[in-house]
Amino acid sequence: MRTNNMDNIKTIDTLSLNIPDTTKPRVVIIGGGFGGVNVAKKLQCKDFQIVMFDRQNYHGFWPLLYQVATAGLEPDAIAEPLRKMFGGDKYEDFHFRLVKVTGINPATKTVQTVIGELAYDYLIIATGTKSNYFGNEQVKKNAFPLKQIPHALNLRSQLLQCFEQASMTKDPVLRQSLLNFVIVGGGPTGVETAGALAEMRKHILPTDYPDVDFSKMNIYLIEGMDRVLPPMSQEASAKALKYLQELNIIVKLNALVETYDGYLATIKGGEQIPTQTLVWAAGVQGALIDGLPAASIERGRILVNHYNQVLGFNNIFAIGDIAFMKTEKWPKGHPGVAQPAIQQGKLLAKNLKRLIAGQELEPFEYFDKGSLAIIGRNKAVADLSKKVHLGGFLAWVIWLFVHIMYLIGFRNKVVVLSNWIYKFFTYENSTRLIIRPFIRKGDVAKRRFIDKYETE
Repeated sequence: MRTNNMDNIKTIDTLSLNIPDTTKPRVVIIGGGFGGVNVAKKLQCKDFQIVMFDRQNYHGFWPLLYQVATAGLEPDAIAEPLRKMFGGDKYEDFHFRLVKVTGINPATKTVQTVIGELAYDYLIIATGTKSNYFGNEQVKKNAFPLKQIPHALNLRSQLLQCFEQASMTKDPVLRQSLLNFVIVGGGPTGVETAGALAEMRKHILPTDYPDVDFSKMNIYLIEGMDRVLPPMSQEASAKALKYLQELNIIVKLNALVETYDGYLATIKGGEQIPTQTLVWAAGVQGALIDGLPAASIERGRILVNHYNQVLGFNNIFAIGDIAFMKTEKWPKGHPGVAQPAIQQGKLLAKNLKRLIAGQELEPFEYFDKGSLAIIGRNKAVADLSKKVHLGGFLAWVIWLFVHIMYLIGFRNKVVVLSNWIYKFFTYENSTRLIIRPFIRKGDVAKRRFIDKYETE
């Protein structure tokens, strides 16, 4: 009898979604990002039962992932547990499940997960995006993406391990490959990561590793188009390029990475860069879910009307980066930033209330609050409107203010602000810890190196 009980404990087959029955309309939200969180917050639970599925139990502020990767912040400073966000009587009929969704069935109005299925009245797909490697499987296998907190922690360990190994080798070729860092993609993530690394090189690393010549540390930023920050204005791109060059970052425009085996990056045209760290920030694609017809998908995103209803369905919605809403002003869809997801989430909550009340739905109108990117201390760019473009200290202050305001949770705001104030006066990145060493699969040499200093 005891053996049978132990067998049950060991198997996932005994798990179920365990969602209570309800007479209220059930809204199932797939994804706890900016869109999903804002729907749930504005919808509350008086008239609906809300069920949220996600593969992580927290909401993350992804614009600051690069600071986790470059040892500027700890991950819990940019994340908030979803159960904490939706606790208390206000959300008494909110149910979160840490589970992977495997597909949907619009015919039966069900969502399939790895531990069972759940019926819905209204379904909201807010799955966001994932890295797009454009079919290059070798790059996908060996590059470092920067889309999730585990990615940032892997990259942080890799960076610090490279510095440690560089201080312990007499081989100049090996040392240079450890000190060459390639960032692919000149959008905000790539530009900000490059800038943070450059500031580490100047202010922190020479003190931490006095026996390493960091004048030989090279930071490459590779962009396939003819300017950095392509989504922003020409003025912002020009200023950003100037700031990057002032930080001695090697910017290569109109350049594409063809291959990367973990040690050597080859750029189209034949140039090769020996590097053990290639960060992939070159593109994203929608994190699609199986079950929707092909007619509802275009360019890897879900086609929606002006109410965020998936084309062909009146009870399935998509919001945020995964949604492709064509308008006269935005023929290629809205930009892949937080604001469209936040605004669509808030409006969709209102429209669901209108829907059950038999009222006319309100179409979505995106209010563009501008775009920002930071390159380093006192170096940032801002497009506040079509005519207002800022750079330098003022743009840097605006960037700091906006990012503090949009962090979720008072504690996170205080922690991040105090970290930034401390760093402003000391230039210190205080979280330079290798908590979990990173080893690329199949890297025997790295495994041997880690084994030398890992404790039992």
